Amino acid sequence: MNDQERYKITSNEYADLIYMSNRISDSFANIAYSVNEINNKFSTVFIPVSNMTYNSVYKYSYIAIPKCFGLLSATGMEEGGISHLRTMQTNDLKGSGILIGIIDTGIEYTNPLFLKTDHTTRIVSIWDQNIESNDRYPADIYYGREYTKEEINQALMEEDPLSVVPSTDEIGHGTMMAGIAGGYNPANTNFIGAAPDADFAIVKLKQAKPYLKEFFFIPESAICFQENDIMMGVTYLQKLAETLNRPLVICLGVGTSQGAHMGQCYLCEYLNNVNAIRGRSIVVAAGNEGNRGHHFYGEIMNVDETINVELNVGKNEQGFSMEFWGDAPSVFSVDIFTPDGRYIAHITPTILQENTMQLIIDDTILYIDNQVRESRVGDQFILFRFHNPMIGVWRFQIYAVEVFPRNFHVWLPIDNFISKETYFNNSNDYTTILMIGNTDKITTITAYNPINATLYYNASKGFTKNGNIKPEVAAPGVNIYAPTMGGSFTNTTGTGVAAAHGAGIVALLLEWGIMKGNLPQMNGVDVNRILIQGASRNPELKYPNPEWGYGILDLNNSLEMIVDLRPLMIRRNRK
Repeated sequence: MNDQERYKITSNEYADLIYMSNRISDSFANIAYSVNEINNKFSTVFIPVSNMTYNSVYKYSYIAIPKCFGLLSATGMEEGGISHLRTMQTNDLKGSGILIGIIDTGIEYTNPLFLKTDHTTRIVSIWDQNIESNDRYPADIYYGREYTKEEINQALMEEDPLSVVPSTDEIGHGTMMAGIAGGYNPANTNFIGAAPDADFAIVKLKQAKPYLKEFFFIPESAICFQENDIMMGVTYLQKLAETLNRPLVICLGVGTSQGAHMGQCYLCEYLNNVNAIRGRSIVVAAGNEGNRGHHFYGEIMNVDETINVELNVGKNEQGFSMEFWGDAPSVFSVDIFTPDGRYIAHITPTILQENTMQLIIDDTILYIDNQVRESRVGDQFILFRFHNPMIGVWRFQIYAVEVFPRNFHVWLPIDNFISKETYFNNSNDYTTILMIGNTDKITTITAYNPINATLYYNASKGFTKNGNIKPEVAAPGVNIYAPTMGGSFTNTTGTGVAAAHGAGIVALLLEWGIMKGNLPQMNGVDVNRILIQGASRNPELKYPNPEWGYGILDLNNSLEMIVDLRPLMIRRNRK
């Protein structure tokens, strides 16, 4: 990438694809393309948007098309009353010296929660992907505008701070996440974040390009972010932490139901690599899909048996995508019936589908991509994309072709991307942990109500499709008193809230381990294991638990138990 081509990164006339850097030249022989490196392994490729046609999964592969992420917290009153978080400080741990990286909707930097007692900022930098600049984008990233601590402090002295640093949080989600993780204002005794002495590094994500939302039929009004922009946010925070030589916890309160729910995405791999670096830890939200009716699970016991998947499509649905993943080595066939009973297609498990199938049924267009062995996961994958779908109950009759174990999953988009009237009849609440929460060794946090000790009703549930234990722990995430725009507070619910609280707790743990020298080589894998070991468990439940993971996040207990684990960790890190 160079200055002459970088306009393509934000231009709606160019489509984005994610590729492993060593495989790009073989894939675009007849297309003019540009490349922006994400790290030494992955890059974003930009092609004219006219090349992003209905059959792009067939042309470029599904893994290359950026996945679409939505927010995982919202205001609104659930049962149980408002909870004021009170994080017990242990050994004077307050997050001093730790960077909390928030990749989200930005931050209201003028909020007193993010100021020191001398009214200077606790924010080390803001990278706003939405603001264009000629030369103030982060080095080697080529888009957006970076604002330094000095510029933010200068803005805070002005009558109109936004005239100097025009980046802010119009939605409030990023401000909420940062506030819960580490906000503190001595004048407000009703609120304190988990790590009140930590500093912040902020990435404000740009919205997904229109062509991508159109491709997956995501509503135009939906708040939606692209996988490659999140990956770039991780790159920015990682480089910043290296430059400052500071421990870093990255908090992500976004998610998507796209993918095989096995932690195999490009972003997943990148996060796992960063999580293994000394002084780094990744904390993500489990998702809010547990009771939405967006997951179907089937087991075919005999080769001559069939299972009917019934999909209810609501009257306000303009379009959506649906993903079928069959467990390898089994392969499946699918018969499709419309709500008025018409049989319209038979999908067979061919080794190589020659193109994307198009079905036109009255006013409905259905696009189907069928891959017997998806390139990264190895399972059979069928992508259905409905445009202007017929209202009513669609029926998909599933046949198993092989004699191996015959299990399959079908997922709909997350709640923010689909009508509430579109869901599976006889849905399954489990295996609903969202991408990136399925990633192996990063810390995935679910939400519970601290007032009545019940799991959040809509919390996504484990385990992963391939049986890995997710989530790891639960943290407060129902009716939490939290900051919002304009310096005010509201009650907020969701696993994003819980992840923010968890990120603050991890900041305290990194302070104990690295800043205080108790475990100088601590990384995110260590953090993950320490939190698991110290989690508070209900003697009436069996652990690991697909709803609660290993129990409720308990910093005090984790620090007590780590005394026994520390010699093993030190020996391991010396190898």
